[in-house]
Amino acid sequence: MMRIGLGSDLHRIDEGETLVLGGVIIEEGPGLVGHSDADVLLHAITDAVLGAAALGDIGHYFPADDPRYEHADSADFLRKALELARDAGWEIGNIDSTVTTERPKLAPYIEHIRERIAEIARIEVGQVSVKAKSAEGLDAIGRGEAMAAQAVVLLTAR
Repeated sequence: MMRIGLGSDLHRIDEGETLVLGGVIIEEGPGLVGHSDADVLLHAITDAVLGAAALGDIGHYFPADDPRYEHADSADFLRKALELARDAGWEIGNIDSTVTTERPKLAPYIEHIRERIAEIARIEVGQVSVKAKSAEGLDAIGRGEAMAAQAVVLLTAR
């Protein structure tokens, strides 16, 4: 048996913040605004895992108004989602994700991000896909005001 989950997230850009994407700090930024570390990619993947396992969403487990999660490491969110999914009898088949941003250009970071996500999820790098897209100057993302990520996760029954 298999299940597919879809996750998405969007965060506002702030030049004064540090960019964390897929668990990787990207020095050339700009950073994102959020209650936690605002890792838009790990948030989307976390939601996809929870959705595939029919376990709710990231806000249910890590509410943005809970002071315990202020500046939290989003890798912990993904680890918890995976723990819940595994306890329910599921394992990751694969993760496919896309980040949409105007800057920074992500090509130099993609492999490192894939490796970090695989490490967090305790899966092989070959099970993780990360793609980067531009909004071609359209909408808030295209104007450099926001960054978004989408993820699809395939879970397989253990």
